[in-house]
Amino acid sequence: MGYQQGLSGLSASSSDLDVIGNNIANANTVGFKSGAAQFADMYANSVATAVGNQVGIGTKLSEVQQQFSQGTITSTNQALDVAINGNGFFQLSNNGSLVYSRNGVFQLDKNGNITNAQGLQLMGYAANSSGIINTAQTVPLSVPTANIAPQATTKIVAGLNLNAQDPLMLGTPVATANPANTGTLTPPVANITNTASGTNNDNYTVSFPTPTTYTVTDTTAGTPASAPATYTAGTAIQLGNGQTITFNGGAPAAGDSYTIKPTPVAFNQNSSSTYNYSTSTTVYDSLGGSQTVNMYFAKTSAGTWNVYAGTSTGTANLVGHANFNSSGTLLGTTDAAGAATTTPFVFNFGIPTTDGSSTPQNLTLNIGGTTQYGGKDGVNSLQPDGYAAGTLTSFTIGADGTLTGNYSNQQTSALGQVVLANFSNQNGLVNLGNNEFQQTSQSGVAQISAPGSTNHGVLQGGAVENSNVDLTSELVNLITAQRNYQANAQTIKTQQTVDQTLINL
Repeated sequence: MGYQQGLSGLSASSSDLDVIGNNIANANTVGFKSGAAQFADMYANSVATAVGNQVGIGTKLSEVQQQFSQGTITSTNQALDVAINGNGFFQLSNNGSLVYSRNGVFQLDKNGNITNAQGLQLMGYAANSSGIINTAQTVPLSVPTANIAPQATTKIVAGLNLNAQDPLMLGTPVATANPANTGTLTPPVANITNTASGTNNDNYTVSFPTPTTYTVTDTTAGTPASAPATYTAGTAIQLGNGQTITFNGGAPAAGDSYTIKPTPVAFNQNSSSTYNYSTSTTVYDSLGGSQTVNMYFAKTSAGTWNVYAGTSTGTANLVGHANFNSSGTLLGTTDAAGAATTTPFVFNFGIPTTDGSSTPQNLTLNIGGTTQYGGKDGVNSLQPDGYAAGTLTSFTIGADGTLTGNYSNQQTSALGQVVLANFSNQNGLVNLGNNEFQQTSQSGVAQISAPGSTNHGVLQGGAVENSNVDLTSELVNLITAQRNYQANAQTIKTQQTVDQTLINL
């Protein structure tokens, strides 16, 4: 009868209106997935009835199919808001029972656990104190508030430029008369004319073959004596390229000679006149205590520098020597005793500690990136390892789900990793409400993996996935469902008219 078909149509249209109304109601629900009512026709079972003569008895609701299409992603700038871009669900623990959701709005509870609005805990891979993630099993994720442990400094890597035109750390050369001299020359006065010249570091001998001629010999370089030159009282005599010597009174005798030797400047970390350049950096001991280490560089000859290091409150000591070629490239390093360093370009030294950490604290200074070019002394890079203890200041969630903590000591560490669950048949999941789904035999077993792997989507921190409801389409569907309801009601009305006609015969 038409009543049966009309009633089934009214019921189906009512269910369709319910589904559409639910979609519209959740247009602003984060992570909501719209549903679509699916219908099937119905026929009465009759063995004797020919197939061609079957008349349908109406329709029924076959299923409400979830539409798992991607919703738009909106940035919120909240650290624990997470959007899934692609396939997958967040895995949540409800007192040990696992459920799944696309709603990525999370928060911290009083114990530091990451939970949703219903208090369900977000699941993922845990990380140990060293930031190493254990992918063996999923556990409830939390944000630890403990300080990150300090790491002692063991090496300092420095890339500097030491000015090739810096003066040598030499004082006024010492001129000494040969005890066998018989002339009456007054003690000579040496004068440095080019403070950066490497020849200032050489030893010289000025000899008088005759009272009116002299020769100059560079005894350090081992060069032959110069050709005899005419001696004029009070006239400067050139020594190498960097200095001169002047005799101001008296007269030399044949065979007289004088030696001129450089005078090294004694290093004093408190006097900038005893070194050419200094820089400093902060180092940390095993307890996180900090000290400032100063490094000093003193040019002693062309291409050779003394390197000193020590704490700002202690004494800096000679740790070695740096040698450069004529192109300004670092050729090699030697230790304080003059032997080649065990590791090229690396000096070893120790500093005392007083806070209970092991002492001395052994450090290495690697100057492998240092050059000697004409130009200002300066630092191109200076990087010690090690750091102090730090407190957690913020955290972020990366595309691969890694929860990264940022600490007050400028360090970062992995705190865990959010995982995603995927299913062979998403429509086999049971909708529990609160944007939560539960695994069933129809959905298949949850396929747990890190975001971005296999067929799992990626995450976007500080954002949420909006509902995938298209309001325009839903309003059109609403009109269609209303018309269907009215048409089925008209079927019942028509059947009622036919019945009334029969009654009136």
